[in-house]
Amino acid sequence: MNTQTRPNRLHPGPSPKIATKTAMPGSKTATHDPRWPVIAAALATLREDGRHAVRIVDADCGAGSLLLQAVHHARALGFTAIEGRGIDGSPALIGRARAAASRCTNLAIGTTFEVADMVIALLEEHDLPADLVICHGMAQDRRPEVASALGNAARIVIGDDATWLAVGTEA
Repeated sequence: MNTQTRPNRLHPGPSPKIATKTAMPGSKTATHDPRWPVIAAALATLREDGRHAVRIVDADCGAGSLLLQAVHHARALGFTAIEGRGIDGSPALIGRARAAASRCTNLAIGTTFEVADMVIALLEEHDLPADLVICHGMAQDRRPEVASALGNAARIVIGDDATWLAVGTEA
């Protein structure tokens, strides 16, 4: 079954439900990110569709605050199995992300952070695409390998301009 684009469900008029009680230290920057309302809406849509598990990849995750906010928000929405994968080229930022993730004690949430090339890491997602990929700067990159990596990495891709693209991966 191919996933169909549903722009009206992920572009709500008023702000989507945003969990405030699940905030991680430093997550104010995450909720102020222009991508956050679209990420929260995408997660809410997946949950409303009856999903209990979700897999989120953050390409160019930096210190991981947006990914950590997303996985905790997913838990607040009622997801019972949450996997987050953060990818960045900076060892220092990945170290900060790992330290922040280590403070999470919720067994329903699993996060990994790794130093990697974004295109190569996203190409690895081809066999088991994530539900959601958050990217920074990649959506504007017009190289064919970037478009291919993003197109095959997830069902929903959210870029810097906070728009989303549902891709036609098999469900």
